[in-house]
Amino acid sequence: MPADPLHRAGTTQRSAKSQPTDGSRASAIEVRRSARRRRTVSAYREGDRTVVLIPARMSEAEEQRWVRVMLDKLAAQESRRTLGDAELAERARRLSEQYFEGRARPHSVRWVTNQNTRWGSCTPSDGSIRLSHRLQGMPEYVVDYVLCHELAHLLVPGHGPRFWRLLEAYPRTERARGYLEGVVAADRLPHVPGARDE
Repeated sequence: MPADPLHRAGTTQRSAKSQPTDGSRASAIEVRRSARRRRTVSAYREGDRTVVLIPARMSEAEEQRWVRVMLDKLAAQESRRTLGDAELAERARRLSEQYFEGRARPHSVRWVTNQNTRWGSCTPSDGSIRLSHRLQGMPEYVVDYVLCHELAHLLVPGHGPRFWRLLEAYPRTERARGYLEGVVAADRLPHVPGARDE
């Protein structure tokens, strides 16, 4: 949003935006521009909205970039507050309603500590979904992607074209997969001792 030339220093401009449906907690984004704010950007949750505070002089492109950065940062902070199994099951239920018309109905959803090579697993015959504890602390959209992936397996076994078409309903699939691929790649990098290790 371009800076308003009639805007007084020290007051705040607001612009409300709808947040894309991505399974995250807030349903709207409100960007507040301030002439007092020079460089810093911050964000917080306010009810069902996310408020992003930015300098008034920022371009529309910078605003969009910072909104994405701050949403990811908030999501990561919220994911660090570990969800219990009951909360994880409720989240899976909401995702099923949102992306699969409620057709994927797991009987149990829980964290496990014995999955070190897989992010999640599903047993369609008994409707159980298990997520690796390694996902704890990752951004919400990544956890939601893994839940959607396993929910889709309740409807379609295997990873054929029908499965991937079904999973396309979750809008952040590619981004989440890229994030997880980055984590795997980083784990494979050799450890180079640095100044902090000495």
